[in-house]
Amino acid sequence: MSQHATTHAADSADSAEPAGGAVAPAQEVPVEDVDLLVVGGGKAGKSLAMLRAKAGDAVVMVEKDKVGGTCINVACIPTKTLISSARVLHDVQGSRAHGVTLPEQDGGAPALERAHIDLAALRARKEGVVGAMVAAHEKMFPASGMDFVKGTARFVAERTVEIALNDGTTRRVRGAKVLINTGTAPSAPAIEGLAEVPHWTSEDLLALPELPTSLVVLGGGVIGVEMASLMGLLGVPVTIVHAGEHILDREDADIAAEVASGLEALGVTILTGARASRVSPAPGGGVVVSTQDGREVSGSHLLVALGRTPMTAGLGLETAGVELTERGFVKVDDHLRTTAEGVYAAGDVAGTPQFTHASWNDFRVLRDLFAGKEASTAGRLIPWAVFTTPELGHVGLTEAEARAAGHEVRVAKTPTAAVPRAKTLGCTEGFYKIVIDAESELILGAAIIGPEASEVITGVQMAMLGGLTWQQVRDAVITHPTMGEGLNIVLDSLG
Repeated sequence: MSQHATTHAADSADSAEPAGGAVAPAQEVPVEDVDLLVVGGGKAGKSLAMLRAKAGDAVVMVEKDKVGGTCINVACIPTKTLISSARVLHDVQGSRAHGVTLPEQDGGAPALERAHIDLAALRARKEGVVGAMVAAHEKMFPASGMDFVKGTARFVAERTVEIALNDGTTRRVRGAKVLINTGTAPSAPAIEGLAEVPHWTSEDLLALPELPTSLVVLGGGVIGVEMASLMGLLGVPVTIVHAGEHILDREDADIAAEVASGLEALGVTILTGARASRVSPAPGGGVVVSTQDGREVSGSHLLVALGRTPMTAGLGLETAGVELTERGFVKVDDHLRTTAEGVYAAGDVAGTPQFTHASWNDFRVLRDLFAGKEASTAGRLIPWAVFTTPELGHVGLTEAEARAAGHEVRVAKTPTAAVPRAKTLGCTEGFYKIVIDAESELILGAAIIGPEASEVITGVQMAMLGGLTWQQVRDAVITHPTMGEGLNIVLDSLG
């Protein structure tokens, strides 16, 4: 416990031996008072806890099982580590297109044609990257001066939690301020038979227990298409079963179609307008998914990627006076304040867009608020990327959203193949699309599909934040040959 924390025995505590040999009531767990109590160590929570502890506050942070948060353990970091390895395999297999031929071995086919994934080595690389980051956090947390507690917290009073520690003991902690940052977990939809059939969530898949001979993915959102792309790169036949009109429902239809084309090139089959109604075991092993319109899809393995659910069950939030939204997220205002005085929430559990960089921005808002400065989540411009092959980077409004909002729009669009750097890389799939307000000539949004799209989209974001017109971006002197130069090229198409 931090040296600044204080402990108070509960008023009802009774340690006296009762008369007549009766059994004494259990000793009340004393309440420890701290300046800041953080429940859940995601990006926002751990960052705020370390900052305030270094500033001299008494800080307790409780984490149940993921030291460093979801991103490091079961999301961004392991996913992108595996994708990078899978892309190496894909590049080796396609090396002839780059003028690279590996020698034959034992008089057989060239080695590149026999290139394959060593699953144990792939798993070890992923676990090495994750493990190193977790270990770094294990050192950073105590070094900051915070009291890092491993256990499960439950609110038992206003701003007060009871913590069932992993070692079997119990603590009670009350914070002058409290931050809820428990994140989300893979959803378990109510589909007939699903509970009886073995299946993976995205977190299970990242453990790589085995490589499927074929995979059925329920859901064509970001998680579903990334996992499908990963498995396609590894040579696994994949079928996506998606209820919407097209995958990536948030995107314009042309963007979704281009991403779908990239997936199909990797051997992924996409069924749209296909809502799963029943899951059952296949006679010879594996799984069969039936859809409401009568289609059936089978595979050796099933991945359920139908969204994520806020981690609020069992927290006792009602006891703390913390209300939830209709979708089950913690209700917060633009300053991340909950309905309970002195209690805040951040990251996925607060309904923040489910990206680590958005949770990081939540931390910045809280950092400033706790320092007495003005800060708000209103009007944030949050980009995102989908790490398919090729990648998709997006920021701002889609074309459909811009038109629905009443903007008169101009759309600049050009193939990624027109970018010289894409030609040198041998990766010319995709296109650049920028949506512009015709009256103000400001950029409203952009979507880029191609190599390094996740990096290039930052340039558009900076232009939007800086209030640059599309002409200013068009005329900017951007390094040649880079993928960023595509911003010049796509906007040149407007004249």
